[in-house]
This record gives sequence, structure tokens and C-alpha cells, in this order.
Amino acid sequence: MNALARSLVLAAALAANVAYADAPAPKPVKPSNRAEAVAIVAQARQIATPNGIDRSEKVRIGGIEQWISIRGNDRRNPVLLVVHGGPGYVSMPMSWWNGRGWEEYFTVVHWDQRASGKTHLLTPEDRIRPTLTAERMIDDVGEMVAWVRKDLGKDKIFLLGHSFGSYVGLETARRHPQWLHAYIGVGQATDSPESERRGWRFALDAAQRDGNAQAVRELQALAPYSAPGHPPTIEQIYAQRKWVAHYGGVMAYRRDNRSDSDLAKLSPDYSDEQLRALWQGNEFATPILLPPLLAHDIGANKTLDCPLILLLGRHDTNVSSEVAAEWFAQVRAPGKDLVWFEHSAHMPMTEEPGKFLLALVDKARPYAQKAGDAAP
Repeated sequence: MNALARSLVLAAALAANVAYADAPAPKPVKPSNRAEAVAIVAQARQIATPNGIDRSEKVRIGGIEQWISIRGNDRRNPVLLVVHGGPGYVSMPMSWWNGRGWEEYFTVVHWDQRASGKTHLLTPEDRIRPTLTAERMIDDVGEMVAWVRKDLGKDKIFLLGHSFGSYVGLETARRHPQWLHAYIGVGQATDSPESERRGWRFALDAAQRDGNAQAVRELQALAPYSAPGHPPTIEQIYAQRKWVAHYGGVMAYRRDNRSDSDLAKLSPDYSDEQLRALWQGNEFATPILLPPLLAHDIGANKTLDCPLILLLGRHDTNVSSEVAAEWFAQVRAPGKDLVWFEHSAHMPMTEEPGKFLLALVDKARPYAQKAGDAAP
């Protein structure tokens, strides 16, 4: 390249740099913060139908105020009350993603239970602590079902219990079957000591196959885990759950459940302040409520006087779906259905949301339609 050519190339490069430096900086792509993202979600899931319902309010249940949301495209549809798990693992803030389709076929009531989510922020912990008993939690469910039936003008509703919520939900269904079109169990608790033992064995076997010396050491240190007459402590439960989750027993093919819990960060149902405190109730209530539950076989009763629907993840070892299915096979009820989610563990509503919606529409809604409790 001669001197003239080199000069022309250099001049062109300098001109390009000057032009680039003078150009305005590109505008950031939105959403660039939580508020903008939440506004998009809120707009997308807006209930715009003429006969729809969209309410968020505090209801007095069990002597304290508790938060609920009520959403649906048509008030004539049957009501589905969701009793979340944990204790304290709320479902309301994930519902913008995994439950929007439900609202086309049901009026869906999500509820932050005592010591959970937004409800936890309403009452001081020192006042709530003495009330955190299984019996009080079951009574809360009964009161909430009664309130929902009266407020929404329904003789019967559907009650869906997930994980810990399946314990208090099933007990409510046993006590008040006349209030329900059907009881729907997800991650259904039954023989909890046996479920715990199978979860521990699953994690240990997986760790040994994986050559994970740390996991093997920590799990073997728990032995004999959940032995008859020796329920696990909260520290042992957390140690077992750590490796159950790591090997896909909470969300199939994943090492944790962040794909579910992170959905809460975009929830229009929670302010920034409420979101920052989202899991405080879970941390507070779990050590109090969970160990006593895991000491009991709540599946010993094999009779239910309302229809029973179980939605079980094939890979669920957090609350053993195998144990739940064995219980289901022995239960006598006016109607029974079990749907397996082959690519799910403990969170099928998030892991297979399309199939979950189909199961609700195909297995549950016909009970309401038969009773004349459904929009055309």
C-alpha cells in the first residue's frame, strides 16, 4: 500500500471514530426495572371480560386479617380455593404465570395463610407464634371456605391443597365434604414418615451414583432418618431436603426450585416492600409447623365423602408421589381420579402448566357442570 492509500485509510478510520463518538447513545431496552416489568405483566393478565372479577383484599379469618386475591373471567364459573404449601410457601405471587389459564374456567382464590407472605406482615410474630398449630391452620381453611362460599354465592367450591396445604386441605375435606365439588391434592401428604424415608433413600442412592462424597456423608449422618418413633428434627429435614432438591425431587431435571420461586419477583400482587419480606413467614412458620406433620400418617383414614382428584409429579420425592398413589388406590370416595405428570416433581403447576390446566378442566370442572355451577 503506497503512502497516499495509507493516508486515505487513516483519514476514513478517524472520520468513522469521530462520527461514532458524536452519535447519541442507544436507548436502553425496556423493561429496565421491576416496576416496568410488573406493569407489562399486569396489563397482559388484566381481567377485561364484562362478567369478570378481580379483587385483592384482607379478610378476617381466625381472629386476624389475611390477604386473598379473587380473579376470574366469569363470575358464573365454579370457585377454586388454593391452599398453598410450605408452611409459608405462598402461591399467589407465581399465579400471574402458571395460573392465568385457570381463570378462564374457574374463579380462583389465592390466599396467603397465617404467617405467610403478605399476611405475615399484618400481625406481630409474638402474637402469631402461639396460634401456629395444625388445628388452627385447619380451622383457618374451614373459615376461609365458609367465607368464600358466602361472599361469592356458591353452595360448593373446589379446594386445592398443595404440599403442606394438602394436609390441612384434606383434613378440611374430611370434616366438610358437603362444601366441596371435589378435593384436589397436589404433592399430596399421606404417610409422612414413609414419605420422608423414601425421599432420603432417593437422595442417598442418587448421590452414590453421582460419586458425590459430600452428599453421601451428609445423608448417611442422618441415618436412621425418620425411623419409627423418631421423627426428624427441623435441622435433619433441611439436610434431607437440600439433596432431594439437588437431585430433581422438587423440580424434575433441576437442582432447585428457583424456576418457580423467582416468578414472584415479577408479581403484580406484591409491592416492593412486600416482596422483600416474601419468605420471612416461611422461615418463621416452617420450624414450628412442619416437624409435627412429618411425624404422622394422615393417610390412615381411607374414606372421603367428596370426590378426590390427585395431580402428582412422577419425580416428586419431596413429598413422595409413590406413597400418595399407594394411598389413593385404597381410598373410597364418590369419585376418584389420579393424573400423573411425567416431567414434573413437586411443582407440576409450574413444571407442566398446560397439562395442569387440562387436568383441572377435564377432571374437576365436570363436577361443577353437573351441579349447574359453571358458565356455558
